[in-house]
This record gives sequence, structure tokens and C-alpha cells, in this order.
Amino acid sequence: MKNIKDYNLERLKQELKEMGEKPFRAEQIFKWLYDEKVQAFDEMTNLSLELREKLKTNYTMCNFDILKKQESKDGTIKYLLDVLDGNAIETVLMKYHHGNSICVSSQIGCKMGCKFCASTGINFVRNLTSGEIVEQIVRVEQDTGKRVSNVVFMGIGEPLDNYENVVDTIRLINHPKGLNIGARHISISTSGLVPKIYQLAEENIQCTLSISLHATNNQKRSSMMPVNQTYPIEQLLQACKDYIAKTNRRISFEYALAKDNNDNLADAKQLVKLLKGMLCHVNLIPINKIENGNFDKSSNENIMKFRDYLNEHGIVATIRRELGSDIDAACGQLRRKNLRG
Repeated sequence: MKNIKDYNLERLKQELKEMGEKPFRAEQIFKWLYDEKVQAFDEMTNLSLELREKLKTNYTMCNFDILKKQESKDGTIKYLLDVLDGNAIETVLMKYHHGNSICVSSQIGCKMGCKFCASTGINFVRNLTSGEIVEQIVRVEQDTGKRVSNVVFMGIGEPLDNYENVVDTIRLINHPKGLNIGARHISISTSGLVPKIYQLAEENIQCTLSISLHATNNQKRSSMMPVNQTYPIEQLLQACKDYIAKTNRRISFEYALAKDNNDNLADAKQLVKLLKGMLCHVNLIPINKIENGNFDKSSNENIMKFRDYLNEHGIVATIRRELGSDIDAACGQLRRKNLRG
């Protein structure tokens, strides 16, 4: 059965037209889905009984079940959501003074194999559809009764490896009749799929692109991120420069600091050399220890020294506030779950 949340407004209008219904009904359905956030077609009371029966016959609303909910001492909430096929994914709600941000997953499992990520070694199962990504936001808003104002594609999976569904998701949640979240409040994180960065530059979407860089030379980056063997730093940074030139949007570079690995002054100097002159921001991330992981968190002293060196040499750098680490909800700690263990 088709997931009605997979449809953008124009496609849903076409579906309804083919069913013999007036296209304006699609806007009514969107209002019920994304403003009222109902969980059953029967709740759409301004639709005829006949249309509601058609919808129930042809579509599912893809209502994820909350299997587990953990709340951190800092207010971060991690959800384990049943995606209705025997698998489960994790989604995280983070509370900031400027609003509520949600970290969504884009795949069940991941192919990238980054050595500092908890999804490493877990088999890739499939891409999430656009409706399944949207449902993570809707389900969290239903549970909390609070509006999500920012969306980050930094959960399980490589967003640009699920390109079409992620772009469709962004257009839907950005749409005024969808979730109406501003494009500049949406961030896509990628490990560095160079062809997809060029493709994204052509989409005319004013979202933020975040690049997981994490090292300043190919040898070190390849040891941390196997994707670097296919798209080395030189190709990645050229794609970033071309993306900035095309979109006039600042790129955020994510750099996870690991003790005695990539957190010394020589790395900071090389990072300045690599990024000098680019419209960018560096987001320093205290790396989180994961089960069977080889990397330890850098000292607070080293992290601050690294940040200060970048700022002193013309690269805007900040340290990401660490949220949810006590419930394994911080950066790199999310995992795909299987309902059968």
C-alpha cells in the first residue's frame, strides 16, 4: 500500500484527480497531515465519507510506533521508532534557546563505514522513503506537542546516498502547506559524495551543506573514512568551492577531534591552509567513544586550543554543544536497530 506522506502536493493532486476527486482536496489532506497531525483518515472530517474510504483502501499514513523513548539530563530525547518492516531507527530531538531541532535518519543502516560512527559494521538494509523521513518529524511533534523548527540530516545513513528521497523530503518539509520549515533551518550532512554535492548545487535549495571532513590529509582521512579513497580531499574541497560559487551559501565543515590523532597544532595549521579564503565555518565536535571504537575524545584543553588557533587565523570555528551523550544520542552514537534483535 502506498504511503501518502511520500507525495508532494502536486503529485497528490494528480492522484486525487485520477480517483475522480477535486484536486483541492489535496490541500485539505495536507492540512490534516502536517498542521493537525492526525493519525487516521477518519479524522479528516471535512472530507466525504466516500473519499475517506478511498484513502483507507489505497494509502497508509505510515504511523511509526515509538518503541523506546529516552530523555537526557539536558532535555535531549532519543526515540527508537518502528519503521513497520521489522526494523527500527533512531531519531533525536534537541532543545535549544532558538527552538527545537530534530536529527533524522535517512537510511536503515549505512554503507560508509566511518570508523568513529556507531553505525560502522552494521549492514545496510535500505533507503528510507521521503514519507518515512517526514514521519520522524511528524511523530516527534505528535508525541511532544511542540513544533520542530530545525531539521538536520545527521542521523543513521548517508543522506546524499539517498539523494532523491532526501531532496523530496526537504521540498515537502519546506513547503508552506507542508511542515513550513525554512530551508535555512535545514542542514544536510555528507561524508563527501562529490558527484552528489555538484548535483545538490543545481537544486536551488537554500539549505546548509555540512561536510564531514575530520582530517587534513588523505592518509589520515582514509583511515577514518573509507569514502576518502574514492573522493579524496582535493576533489572534495574543489566540489565545496564550486558549491559555494554556485549557491553563495556558506558551508559548514564538521571536524571530530580524536585524542592523539587529528587534534594537534599541525592539524590545525593544515586545516587553515586547506580552508583559507572559503566561505565556511568549522564545527568542532568532541568525538564520542563508541563500542569497539578506536578513537578517544580529545582533551578539553586541546579542543579549545584547536578552536582558538583557527579563529586567530581567519577561520570561524565553534565547538558543538554536546547533547544527549548520556543516552547515546550524541554525534556518531546512533545505530540501526532490528526488532528481531
